[in-house]
Amino acid sequence: MQQEKRYSDMTEDELWKEISTLLEKARKAEQLGMVNEYAVLERKVQMAKAYLLNPDDFKAGEVYEIDGAPGEYFKIDYLNGVFAWGYRLNGDGKQEALPISVLRWLK
Repeated sequence: MQQEKRYSDMTEDELWKEISTLLEKARKAEQLGMVNEYAVLERKVQMAKAYLLNPDDFKAGEVYEIDGAPGEYFKIDYLNGVFAWGYRLNGDGKQEALPISVLRWLK
């Protein structure tokens, strides 16, 4: 049994190939009405995309818009790898971690 390679160990080309494969699987799951499978695959795409970004481009104390959640904003307390830890503005104040791939710079 072959063990899957971790995203952190993949090259950029391997990550793009993985994203393409996951998007195709997600498209098929959506067509078949497999809502849970679709959601899992979408999360995997977000994680793979996070490894294509440079965490140094994201700064603690700054506010970013959450992709896929218009009007929701996230303030970063600190970064740990490709995860931004912080809280949602106008949220319940609980700290959470989001992959940096879902954060969009405010213009």
